Amino acid sequence: MTALAHDGNLLAHPLAEDMIALDPVFGKRFMLFVDTEEEFDWDAPFSRTGHSVSAIDGMARGQAFFAAAGVKPVYVTDYPVIESDAAAAMMGQWISDGAADIGAHLHPWVNPPHVEEVSAANSYVGFLPEAVERAKLEALCQRIETRFGARPIAYRAGRYGVGPNSARLLEEAGFRLDSSVRSRFDYSGQYGPDFRGLPQNPYWTGPARTLIELPLSTGFIGLMRRSGERAYRAAQAMGPIAGALARARMLSRVPLTPEGISIQEAIAVIDALMEEDVPVLNFSFHSPTLAPGHTPYVRTEADRVAFYAWWDAILTHLARRGVRAASLADFLAAVPVRAKACKAA
Repeated sequence: MTALAHDGNLLAHPLAEDMIALDPVFGKRFMLFVDTEEEFDWDAPFSRTGHSVSAIDGMARGQAFFAAAGVKPVYVTDYPVIESDAAAAMMGQWISDGAADIGAHLHPWVNPPHVEEVSAANSYVGFLPEAVERAKLEALCQRIETRFGARPIAYRAGRYGVGPNSARLLEEAGFRLDSSVRSRFDYSGQYGPDFRGLPQNPYWTGPARTLIELPLSTGFIGLMRRSGERAYRAAQAMGPIAGALARARMLSRVPLTPEGISIQEAIAVIDALMEEDVPVLNFSFHSPTLAPGHTPYVRTEADRVAFYAWWDAILTHLARRGVRAASLADFLAAVPVRAKACKAA
């Protein structure tokens, strides 16, 4: 397949020439993206109403922690958070201080225009009609620009819900980076995208190849980890076998997040991803986790203490391995100018 024959669809495997070799001076680095969103009951049906943005104190505490650790998070932010005067003022101060970056995060059920039926299938914005996805994306970009004085250049779809039109629409909207691809996960059984087989390393995407994809980081740990995704898929197809392999510490799939992942698992997957020569470890979590009672991961104050203990341990391990924090600007500066696409034969 030639570069011109490949439309840059985020659901398709990139071509070899689309893979990005970062500036060697950049080295091995890590980044943090925070899915900054309203609070809602994760077990309840989707709803346009009944949401709050009350985790602001938790977000302020989290930002202070990361700033002190020399980490500049990218807060990919959705419409209800941007609509909050208090949240927008707080985040605007972080931008002014040079302590954080703001990107876009699209939850279609709470993002205007409200034209689609609210349902599980329609919670993946990339699978809505192209005109609806475009309109919702533009409404979010305009609101962010109104609040912060600039359009966002980094994006993550809510529920990782990019679809066949998403990369082209993101290019058209002026985005430089997408981080929606959750490599090694398959959401097709829930009406969503299938990211199996996609790379862990950054690559060019979109029809014009002006959009950079920086996938979320997920690795395999256990004695069979070198068998990788193929072995994991085979185990999943055999039902209980996958759970048995995980319990026996033979093979587990581990995303880089403090949400539901132990310190020991996270350290093991950091080492596994470095063994794979992944240049950027892409951490993520949801902003409501920063305040007790909003997500399954931090229900109590004791859970919040454990959340920060997790980060203390992980940051210590990263420092020991020589993996430094990178800001959005650091990463973009390390991406070389892409050569022009080859013409079709």
